Amino acid sequence: MAIDTVERFLTALDPHHREQVQRLSHEEQVKLADAWEAELRQDTDLDTLSELSPPAAESEAAARVAGKLLE
Repeated sequence: MAIDTVERFLTALDPHHREQVQRLSHEEQVKLADAWEAELRQDTDLDTLSELSPPAAESEAAARVAGKLLE
């Protein structure tokens, strides 16, 4: 069974941001996860990091999205 986007996004977040996102409604979590996927697709710097370490690229994109939208 594939992990859905929200679960993948939550996994990529650091513990502090994960707790913040988990307190949001499911709709808000989906919006953040969609923004995270867009960040992964659009940022060319993450492409290089993704080749070296996909989890690191996912974590970096998650931190960017959470930082912009939660703080």
